[in-house]
Amino acid sequence: METDEKINLYLVGYMGTGKTTVGKSLAEKLNRSFVDVDEFIENRYHHTIASIFEEKGEMGFREIERRALQEISEFENTVVSTGGGLPCFFDNMDVMNRTGITIYLKASVDDLLARLNLNKQKRPLIEGKSSEELQEFIELNLKKRESFYNQAAMVVDVPCCSTKREIDRWIEEVKFSEIIKPNKK
Repeated sequence: METDEKINLYLVGYMGTGKTTVGKSLAEKLNRSFVDVDEFIENRYHHTIASIFEEKGEMGFREIERRALQEISEFENTVVSTGGGLPCFFDNMDVMNRTGITIYLKASVDDLLARLNLNKQKRPLIEGKSSEELQEFIELNLKKRESFYNQAAMVVDVPCCSTKREIDRWIEEVKFSEIIKPNKK
């Protein structure tokens, strides 16, 4: 799959798959800009995602997220890390597929449980859940979301990488740079 150098790359997948971490490394390797949709929203609204959820509820947040995606989809040469739910609302997946290449970072329930148990307090949808409740939540929501994630142009299984070196090695193994041409600056 050879691409126009100006096209965006959208990383989609469940929370905890490493979209932001992988996205930053991928952007660096491909000489592209990087945007995390949640950070973009927090900077624009001067509130955390958790406080936006608390104040406006999930659907209020999803509206804000949709507007952010529409704005970001106008960018060029950008690797975009999406929130786990972003592809599942409105026509967001269509927008991403129309304006770039979507890459589903897929992880097992066990890997997701291990990762998410470590930082529940930063994620409004899972904060305060026991390990058993979290596993049930992941299984249920992954089933609901998988059909959206599978609309991505590429599906890539992500290992449990923890260091930048491991992530860079994994990116090299996946050979993203052969599939998606680096930008020349």
